Amino acid sequence: MARQSFTRYLPWLVTAPAALVAWPFSVWASATFAVLFALGWRDYTQTKQAVRRNYPLTGRLRYGLEYIRPELRQYFLEDDEEKLPFSRNQRAMVYARSKVENDKRGFGSIKDMYQSNTEWLAHSMQPVQPDPATFRIVVGAEQCSQPCDLSLFNISGMSFGALSPNAIKALNRGAALGRFAHDTGEGSISVHHREHGGDLIWQIASGYFGCRTPDGHFDPEHFALQAKSPQVKMIEVKLSQGAKPGHGGVLPKAKVSAEIAEARGVLMGQDCVSPARHSAFSSPVELLGFVAQLRRLSGGKPVGIKLCVGHPAEWFSLVKAMLQTGQTPDFVVVDGAEGGTGAAPIEFADHVGMPLRDGLRLVHNSLVGAGLRHRIKIGASGKVISAFDIARCLALGADWCNSGRGFMFALGCIQSRTCHTDHCPTGVATQDPVRQRAIVVTDKAERVFYFHANTLHALADLIGAAGLSSPNAITPEHLMVRNGQGQARPLSSVIDTLSPGQLLPEMASDSPLPSPFAEFWANSQPDQWGVNLA
Repeated sequence: MARQSFTRYLPWLVTAPAALVAWPFSVWASATFAVLFALGWRDYTQTKQAVRRNYPLTGRLRYGLEYIRPELRQYFLEDDEEKLPFSRNQRAMVYARSKVENDKRGFGSIKDMYQSNTEWLAHSMQPVQPDPATFRIVVGAEQCSQPCDLSLFNISGMSFGALSPNAIKALNRGAALGRFAHDTGEGSISVHHREHGGDLIWQIASGYFGCRTPDGHFDPEHFALQAKSPQVKMIEVKLSQGAKPGHGGVLPKAKVSAEIAEARGVLMGQDCVSPARHSAFSSPVELLGFVAQLRRLSGGKPVGIKLCVGHPAEWFSLVKAMLQTGQTPDFVVVDGAEGGTGAAPIEFADHVGMPLRDGLRLVHNSLVGAGLRHRIKIGASGKVISAFDIARCLALGADWCNSGRGFMFALGCIQSRTCHTDHCPTGVATQDPVRQRAIVVTDKAERVFYFHANTLHALADLIGAAGLSSPNAITPEHLMVRNGQGQARPLSSVIDTLSPGQLLPEMASDSPLPSPFAEFWANSQPDQWGVNLA
């Protein structure tokens, strides 16, 4: 036992005589061994890390290997289809499309097509060739004096502060080149959003950044001033986001630069706080009143909400409020729990919120059942990166899709997953001026443009193969899925579907609600978010 205990110190202890032996022959070698001995002594005497204390010098190898483990895994061990959170194949596809390189694949698919939940598109014997330039929708035509002409594929909300100034500039310049929209994220509109004039979706969250009073409440005058900018095409009230629904956030004062403070309307030298909930409304009815107020103050621009669905009955409360008041948002963006963020508590990222497909289907179904679907457009975000991802969302009820991390890949993101450290190696998610210079705006803007354009071209090929001339013609019948028994079924046969008006009182006797919709509807109230379990 004594010998084993001594052995672990041996690599460190031999550096002392090695330094003495090397001295007559090489000063540099002697100095190196001396430094190693000093490091080992520091390991032996420190009290914070047990491995280094028990294994002086050699224990550092453990921490060094652990530090570079993500890179070793990504470059040498990761499977091409291992989605952590995006697979190597997915990233390679974005890189190729953004650089206008060959994005084809030879020798066949590497997917196991007989696994449960495998999905595929049912192609047609009579394919057509749609024009991707027509892949646009109009949002707000029903109740806005300034409706928005929107692409089917847009940049999801990512704030200045989470992303670097050069990243924001490149995204917005790319959006301007491709005529698609750039969601500001909750950090409001910065000078970097305005520089290239790309269309903006201004996101208003619980901190009311860009339209707040000194004490953090909503300021109608400041909102109206910004919202009437021709560059702002829509306003999005964020209730929650997929990666951390129900959780606020704090940007430490050390990271609040002059530019961030100016964009958000906060003071430097203070923490920038996003509360977990809004102060401008406290019930579904009040939320709809707030939406109507923003529409009026903006001069008639489309106003919608973004949420990750939580308790289904609370969403049904909002639908009931729409029926009761006659007021509706112009759009709803459904964010999935698989969505990304710069930083989120582990429990929230892994275990809170409804995944996109479930949330999207619930929102679409409930609006159809309430007879409101024709008045409200639906966007979808959450790991949407390929043309098939877009097609799936459209089949489940979306009118358009947003992507955040897809466009980050187009900027050069390598999925190092260090967004929360301010040490992003590619300059995308950092405020470090040295690191962010890696992004050359003109070059990356072209990549953003080409990723968008080539993804829509791929979508055109995909729906054309299904015999469809327009993306809005995709239905769950066009997608096949393998169930748990290994049987191939149309997606429409494995998801719940409500018929038009089925939630309305006059339809209750003719079309009883299926479970669990009946329970959700019964437990919802238009005047409060809380679930009625009485």
